[in-house]
Amino acid sequence: MASARRYPFIQVDVFTSRPLEGNSLAVFTDARGLSDEEMQALAREMNLSETTFILPRDAATDAERGVRVRIFTTQEELDFAGHPTLGTANVIRNGAGPVGSSVDSRPAEVALDLNAGKIPVTFTTGKDGLLFGEMRQRDPEFGATHERESVARAAGLKLDDLDPDLPIQTVSAGLPFAMVPLRRRATLRDLSFNFAQAAPYLEHSDTKFLYFVTRDVSGYQGAAGGALLHARMIFYNGEDPATGSAAGCCAAWMVRHGVAQPEEQAMIAQGLEMRRPSLIYVRASRRGDTVSNVRVGGNTVEVLRGEVKL
Repeated sequence: MASARRYPFIQVDVFTSRPLEGNSLAVFTDARGLSDEEMQALAREMNLSETTFILPRDAATDAERGVRVRIFTTQEELDFAGHPTLGTANVIRNGAGPVGSSVDSRPAEVALDLNAGKIPVTFTTGKDGLLFGEMRQRDPEFGATHERESVARAAGLKLDDLDPDLPIQTVSAGLPFAMVPLRRRATLRDLSFNFAQAAPYLEHSDTKFLYFVTRDVSGYQGAAGGALLHARMIFYNGEDPATGSAAGCCAAWMVRHGVAQPEEQAMIAQGLEMRRPSLIYVRASRRGDTVSNVRVGGNTVEVLRGEVKL
């Protein structure tokens, strides 16, 4: 009988410094030997919003192109996703990946080679002593401005629920999201969005998901009280506690439409309604109508280690 193949993994919570908050991620630290089908099956087995697989190569290739990483949801492979990028880079930086485990050699920057391209993540230590990672996303592509009536109907909202002063617009940095600004926090809190109901609209639009946000952040205490926006993202796998890819698109949208100033570091609070509070820090540059240099950052905390036998 052939011996079992063993694949170690680390589970982290991303966009939080406290265990059991933020967005969970499983990172397989050496996925060499796994087939595409096995990676997809393992993502279903972990049953998290995303699972990543590190595929180490020779040191020269990793230095030039970045560490090869693939991202899977329970349903499909993604070209890019925010919290898996940040969480996986954190795992690599802390010595569980191909850069080695020496504290002295841990780099200030880790680059990942994703299907969407090379994404660098830089690390600094804050005044609180916590490691803070910040990824630079691809420059944003601004898509269609959506008809408010059509989005309201697809999302099960009233027209009055939408913020009249901001556009509903698709933005992509590798994965397209439509920013849907709501007028009131109560609407965001009580949102009963049905992804299946909205699917026909999404299939005939230029966006894959709707990212609901509101500037009404009054009444929250604690860390989330400093947020510029509150957000929710509901998709086919349920609700996402933190969506780094959408937050980067939101940063570009905020700077483009005057919600945030260029280079202003703004905080987006997500996951509050599902008791997985996540704090996502974003900023972007702007020159004229061009938005670039989108950065998304936050903390990551390890919660468990394990091994899968196949």
